[in-house]
Amino acid sequence: MIVILTGAGVSQESGMAVFRGAGGMWENERIEDVATPDGFARDPKRVLDFYNGLRRRLMSGKSKPNPAHEALARLERESKRPVLVITQNVDDLHERAGTRNLLHMHGELLKARCTACGEAMRWEKDMLLEDCCPECAKKGSLRPDIVWFEEMPLHLEAIEQALAACRVFVSIGTSGNVYPAAGFARHARQSGAHVVELNLEPSLGASVFHEGRYGRAGELVPAWVEEVLSGTSW
Repeated sequence: MIVILTGAGVSQESGMAVFRGAGGMWENERIEDVATPDGFARDPKRVLDFYNGLRRRLMSGKSKPNPAHEALARLERESKRPVLVITQNVDDLHERAGTRNLLHMHGELLKARCTACGEAMRWEKDMLLEDCCPECAKKGSLRPDIVWFEEMPLHLEAIEQALAACRVFVSIGTSGNVYPAAGFARHARQSGAHVVELNLEPSLGASVFHEGRYGRAGELVPAWVEEVLSGTSW
């Protein structure tokens, strides 16, 4: 199995803002206010408005899959080995490119989750305080289906199994400073996988990787996929 972890560096080339730094999603907001359970409890309207803005930007069509997304979808279609993409990104650009075997470990911007019944559902419009859950009809119970700080990432059991079984692990566009994702490469390597980093620059965990290639994801990923499919990689 080939397991691929993608981070903000992949979506940034499609015009999606990264979370931190200049121009980031939180440049004008405190993380504590818009990305924690306590922030939502204090001011749910502010939190909903923040994610409504991000959702509108994603739905506007200005952000489209780039060559990195498209190359990973091609790898899934043409590889003789099973391919799993684990993404830290909350956009749907992997899906738009055609990737199907995909785990969103930090949730999805185009989904809502009901705090009353626990159901998650597709949600493409603005989320309002007075909205009712389509499943249980509870009013005012919806929140973005996003993993906030202090919350556990999703699909950890499936990810653990994939890391233990994979023969190749590739980290693309990640900083290497957010756990548990920052520990995936070490876990895969200890399980016997060949681990590769494709990134704009070496991450904090660059020493863990057998191989590192540095530059734009839109250039590195298609080249790496071509090597894999032609049998010239690792």
